[in-house]
Amino acid sequence: MGILEKIKEIEAEIARTQKNKATEGHLGLLKARLAKLRTQQQEGQASGGGGGEGFSVARHGDGRVALIGFPSVGKSSLLSTLTGTKSEAAAYEFTTLTCIPGNILYRDCRIQMLDLPGIIEGAAQGKGRGREVIAVARSADMVLMVLDGGREQVNNHRTILERELETVGIRLNQQPPDITITKRATGGIKFNSTVPLNHLGENPERTVQRILQEYKMHNCDVLCREDVTTDQVIDVIEGNRKYMPCLYCYNKVDMITIEDMDALARQANSVVISVHLELNLDRLLAKLWKYLGLVRIYTKPKGGQPDLHEPIVLTNGRRGLTVASACESISTELLRSFNYAMVWGRSVKHQPQRVGRSHCLQDEDVLQIVGKTVTQQKHDKDYSRRVQEYNKNVAAKRADRTRAGKKKRTAG
Repeated sequence: MGILEKIKEIEAEIARTQKNKATEGHLGLLKARLAKLRTQQQEGQASGGGGGEGFSVARHGDGRVALIGFPSVGKSSLLSTLTGTKSEAAAYEFTTLTCIPGNILYRDCRIQMLDLPGIIEGAAQGKGRGREVIAVARSADMVLMVLDGGREQVNNHRTILERELETVGIRLNQQPPDITITKRATGGIKFNSTVPLNHLGENPERTVQRILQEYKMHNCDVLCREDVTTDQVIDVIEGNRKYMPCLYCYNKVDMITIEDMDALARQANSVVISVHLELNLDRLLAKLWKYLGLVRIYTKPKGGQPDLHEPIVLTNGRRGLTVASACESISTELLRSFNYAMVWGRSVKHQPQRVGRSHCLQDEDVLQIVGKTVTQQKHDKDYSRRVQEYNKNVAAKRADRTRAGKKKRTAG
């Protein structure tokens, strides 16, 4: 029996099993086996090779947005309208066959938008080049799911796309569960929780033990700090899940009634637009900014005026929004010699305020970085190593200049 047949058999058994506290442990064991088989299937497809021509796009800009949706919902038209990039749009399906990038300049930030081919049901198993499309989506900072507002109530594309992305390990609008699993050499499985667990059956400890034993983990410490489900426990054990923000964009709302449009707009994480009439696109851009978590930081030299023309842009999903992230985006050497920072803006109570490297910045804050003095740097643990590396670099550059001078004299 192949992997696909085993997956279908376990899915059928899960569908037949009644869902209550008594069967939660058995369902958790089935879901663990299903997750292992799906991981094996994806690894087998990845090692099988195959052409991915046109899907490899270099990361560019301060944030990356992947357009996901069924064919002919307006993804190419949306990209052309927002970025000015020429992306072929037509009345037939699968007009776009490769990944087409475009850039949006919004609030002094550059957002990269990727127009991906439309995916269909079964894309997680590779149908319609779905595997390549989803692989590009995993590299993005957020997913913009484009849906047809006029046909969504009939087709229910949102649920289908969510299921396909969840199958390959993409978790939309979720946070990583607060579970800590520490492997040990001996001692068996020790389970502790700081909150009541209502979704792991009548005996949560036994449920978690059965899931861990399925993954051949017989010696480890487990600590749950929130009320988790069996799916979340499996996600932590697998360790390859991608947690991404997702904005559901309902296009073609000019073809439906006001009542239907109002119902779509009131759904969570949703925005309604019309690319044809260019309706509500400004709100879409504002939502993209919010979901990407972009923050502009203006730098200020000591005794000078802040530079308000070229801000440092931090992304919440990449390096974070701390002072250390801002220093790292400028130079790693600046982070090594960091002493303290002075901040003006909404993230501090006083103007200015002295902060450390772990301080979280907000949009349009002004940052002044103060480095360590030579005397302070001498007390650092790695000061001797850094001095030796600097002397080696200086000696190497001096030797290169000497050799270059000898070559010139010889040639002359």
